[in-house]
Amino acid sequence: MPRTKKYNEQEVIEKAMNAFWHHGYEATSMQMLEKEMGINKFSIYSSFGNKNGVFLESLKCYKQKLNVLLNTLKDSNKGINGIKEYFYDFIEFSKENEIGKGCLITNTANEISQDADDSIKEALFSFTENVRSVFALVLKQDTTKDQVTVEQQADYLIISMFGLSSATRIFTKTQLDNYIQNIFINL
Repeated sequence: MPRTKKYNEQEVIEKAMNAFWHHGYEATSMQMLEKEMGINKFSIYSSFGNKNGVFLESLKCYKQKLNVLLNTLKDSNKGINGIKEYFYDFIEFSKENEIGKGCLITNTANEISQDADDSIKEALFSFTENVRSVFALVLKQDTTKDQVTVEQQADYLIISMFGLSSATRIFTKTQLDNYIQNIFINL
């Protein structure tokens, strides 16, 4: 007879997500996950397979949280100003006290090696491609932009978002504001 789980998977994954977000993928050990999630290794392996499985579930949890911001942007009719608001909203989303945690995706992309698990690399790519596609969708609201311009600007914005994600971890509010203002001068 299978054992009944005595924990809520969504709750333990959220705890794991925060551990990965705070410490990074590489530095987060199974022992740390066990402590942070409040369940034993057997339960972790039974429910998620391994560290990669926990991480992939953590990415899904992160995506659900960030989708609140992305859906607001998708539903906006503010065009480029909506994207600018998204950048500012992201800063608030990523804050931990007065210091930003950055973006779980960006943090992971900056730390993993080329020989990282393909499923993790694919999840990171898929996530960033989704955000980029939302940028492109919003940029198309400006009917004076042709498809080539939309694609180029969407690339520019996702790369700028990567920069902002990293910058939130160390720069001041004024510096981040200056960065965002300069990103949008060129659009």
